[in-house]
Amino acid sequence: MSAVRKLYLGLILLFLYMPIAVLMALSFNASRSRNTWGGFSLQWYAELFRDPTIMRALYVTIAIAVLASVISTAAGTIAAVGLHSMGKISKRVWLSVNNLPVFNPDIVTGVSLMVLFISAFRIFRFGSLGFGTLLIAHVLFGIPYVILAVLPKLRQMDQNLYEAALDLGATPRQAFLKVILPEISPGIITGAMLSFTMSIDDFVISFFTTGSGVNNISTIVYSMARRGINPMINALSTLMFVVVIILLFIINKRDVELRKGAVSR
Repeated sequence: MSAVRKLYLGLILLFLYMPIAVLMALSFNASRSRNTWGGFSLQWYAELFRDPTIMRALYVTIAIAVLASVISTAAGTIAAVGLHSMGKISKRVWLSVNNLPVFNPDIVTGVSLMVLFISAFRIFRFGSLGFGTLLIAHVLFGIPYVILAVLPKLRQMDQNLYEAALDLGATPRQAFLKVILPEISPGIITGAMLSFTMSIDDFVISFFTTGSGVNNISTIVYSMARRGINPMINALSTLMFVVVIILLFIINKRDVELRKGAVSR
């Protein structure tokens, strides 16, 4: 039975990752045709970095990911500290609210935010979908992941440390910055990396909350694919896949190290 299960798992992984492997191989194909192999070449990567539209989309993607991860990490950390200090019933209610964007399909979140932004623009009679709404959307779906990453570190922390710091003469601000923050910093870093990775990888929410003239990598790939398969898409998709895999590998490795450290304590 174990051999059958392994074979079944192998077939599923093959079904999922074979198209990605083919895409990555075609990104090095010198020929524009997907049916013939024209030899190994890096010309599509070179053309990719010479394309001004893609470079502009790359700039927007990185800017949104960095800003969204910084803002959502700060807001999520403060929210996690507040949730941790609440009573059981209040904490349960707010955690349920926090988990809604995590469990909701992306298309529900994207359409809801689009309707919210358009309604706000009509009420206040100014503004339009663009960089600002895209940034707000990425911050909003990044905050829940930061909260979920920081809360376990707050639970693992000795609850008497904060009061001990206050008894020794520290102000509440000093106690938070010098006692609480170092203790929960692994969760903060993990939440920031998760937020950054989710921002880079997102398409559906970005598609509904951005406006004309503002595109990130995922939306530009979608618009390019609608006009036909350009070999640059293969190169761009390969780079995105590699970046996301590296980030996820770092996050998982860090989680394993933190768990080993917690066990050794």
